Amino acid sequence: MAKAIMVQGTMSNAGKSILVSALCRIFKQDGYRVAPFKSQNMALNSFITRDGLEMGRAQVTQAEAAGVEPDVRMNPVLLKPVHDQGSQVILHGEVLDTITARNYYAMKPTLRPEIIKAYNSLASDFDVIVLEGAGSAAELNLEEDDFVNMGMAKMAKAPVLLVGDIDRGGIFAQLYGTVKILPDDESSLIKALIVNKFRGDLSLFEGGVKILEDICGKPVAGVVPYLDVDIDDEDSVAERMSREKVTAALDIAVIFLPHISNFTDFAALEATPGVRVRYVKEPYRLGQPDLVIIPGSKSTIFDLLRLRESGLEAGIKQLANRGVPVLGICGGYQMLGESINDSEGTEGGGAVEGMGLLPVDTEFVSEKHRTRVTAESLEVGGIFAPLAGSRLEGYEIHMGVSTLKGGAKPLLRLSNGTLDGCQSGDIYGTYLHGFFDSTECRDAILGALAGRKGVSLAERAFDFAAHKERNYDLLAQGVRDALDMQAVYRILDGGIGCGN
Repeated sequence: MAKAIMVQGTMSNAGKSILVSALCRIFKQDGYRVAPFKSQNMALNSFITRDGLEMGRAQVTQAEAAGVEPDVRMNPVLLKPVHDQGSQVILHGEVLDTITARNYYAMKPTLRPEIIKAYNSLASDFDVIVLEGAGSAAELNLEEDDFVNMGMAKMAKAPVLLVGDIDRGGIFAQLYGTVKILPDDESSLIKALIVNKFRGDLSLFEGGVKILEDICGKPVAGVVPYLDVDIDDEDSVAERMSREKVTAALDIAVIFLPHISNFTDFAALEATPGVRVRYVKEPYRLGQPDLVIIPGSKSTIFDLLRLRESGLEAGIKQLANRGVPVLGICGGYQMLGESINDSEGTEGGGAVEGMGLLPVDTEFVSEKHRTRVTAESLEVGGIFAPLAGSRLEGYEIHMGVSTLKGGAKPLLRLSNGTLDGCQSGDIYGTYLHGFFDSTECRDAILGALAGRKGVSLAERAFDFAAHKERNYDLLAQGVRDALDMQAVYRILDGGIGCGN
């Protein structure tokens, strides 16, 4: 059975996910077979495994850092919010139900045995499991039937590293308050503290480390600086919006939908030299981009109506009429069509006219389509013509069936022979997530956009997979340098019985 160590936080976005990725990479580098685990994840950013099951994207990133294939046992429960008070519940990669938050808490006792089963199965296949908590370790109102934070630590017998975010301020209150508010049997599981996202001269916080150790009665395992690495993080949408390049040869506008999902579709574009990716919420920020992308959504009809009300739809159509290419992915593809009908109430019911930029009608169905696929681009018209014949790999995850009308042309042929997507002039749509991950695809599209604009890209054949590997190594080195890894290994080896 694997040894276990758990990373919990004082709040959401304290940096738990990325620190788990770092530890997974470090243990891998040190010769261990390591896997991540998060019992319950709430996110719209999901992924389809090779066996067609759905899991949270954060655990996929952590699995990549560990050098192992993503496995739904790493994230047995995934919650995908569909409205303010309800979520789709995915258990072991399969849709279980869509229920309100109140009903979910009534369901939790039935989920605990499933989580234990997934964890034990995973732990039997690896040397080390790095667990991640959710939100704050001290959600006292949610302690009953907890299987995410201290409840999970108890089940896995995992010692806890407690992480605080100094960048937000109040690091002493964060860590002290969390340690002291917990019951003694849970506080004792915290074996060390980590101060995360420190900016500036680390020597200036030496006194702060001593204060934390004195008032909390716990050792500080390290002060991790704010690391400049390109790693997907569970809560990274806001950071993506703020870290865009100021100037670049190509300008790509991604429409920021209220229920945007699978935003990691654009990570490869963001990392490509010479490409600027902007997330646009207001019509006046559209500007004159070289490409507009409408991403996936968990609430397609709702988000389309918000685009309509805000004026963004009109702005997109004006750009399209002026020859700016538009690409829709998954829910964005559905929005570009002529109609969307939800007669089965999959997203709450109703029907709505689409943008009318593609000759496509979409009907929602209750059964979710999810599969990993390889595909080949068909003959392509418009600006994307160089894409023809390109091979792509990705996944599809949607609850709608789109029907092409009036001799409309599909965009891709999947490996099983199924046709996907639609094209009309410079307007394109596809259900394929990971569309831009293929170097061949990116090179064709970005080269065509650069040619039209009369600019050149310094590095056309950008290797995104190698870029990610470099950044996992940079992350691991930054965290290894910041933490007392001998102490971390003592905690790992000692388990929950080791002293503070």
